[in-house]
Parts: sequence; C-alpha cells; structure tokens
Amino acid sequence: MVMDNTSNASFTISSLVGWLFGLLALLIGVVNTFWGNDPGFGIFIIVLSLAFFPPVNSFIKEKTGFSIPRIVKWLLGFFILWASLGVGELFDKIDLMMASF
Repeated sequence: MVMDNTSNASFTISSLVGWLFGLLALLIGVVNTFWGNDPGFGIFIIVLSLAFFPPVNSFIKEKTGFSIPRIVKWLLGFFILWASLGVGELFDKIDLMMASF
C-alpha cells in the first residue's frame, strides 16, 4: 500500500492557513464590533471569517454538496484586509482597544 504524503501535507498546510486567516479575520471582526463606530460591520466581518474555518467548509460541503472555491476565499480575504486596514482604520481601533484596558 502506497501512501500519498503530498496530498496530506497539502491538506495540512491548507487547513492551517484556513485556521490562521479565519482567526485573524475573526479578531478583526471582534475589534470592529466593540471598538469601532459600526458594530454591524464588525459582525459582517465575523460572519465572513467563518468561510475560512475548515469545519465550516466541511459543514457547507456536507449540506449543499459544494465547497467555497479557493479563488472566492482569496478575494474574500483581500476584501477583509482592504476593508479593515485601509478603509476601516484597524490600527486606530486597536489603539482604542488597548487604551480601554
């Protein structure tokens, strides 16, 4: 029996990247929800961050029969970063968060 280690390694790296970016996007959403001027935007980012978590992808694939394409995740990740860092002034909100502690 021959095992294909490249597909397992690829899956592991893909899964790890999904978890890391999902957590980053989730934290961005939390900061925007509680320290931003638009909590609805923060909740929107939190909901979008769910697309990156592997268990959510498995759930969506199980229920609908298809998974979120990789290009859609790339575009979604770009949008989250652009909206939070460029337009959303994330660093100012982090400063507000740190001042409140």
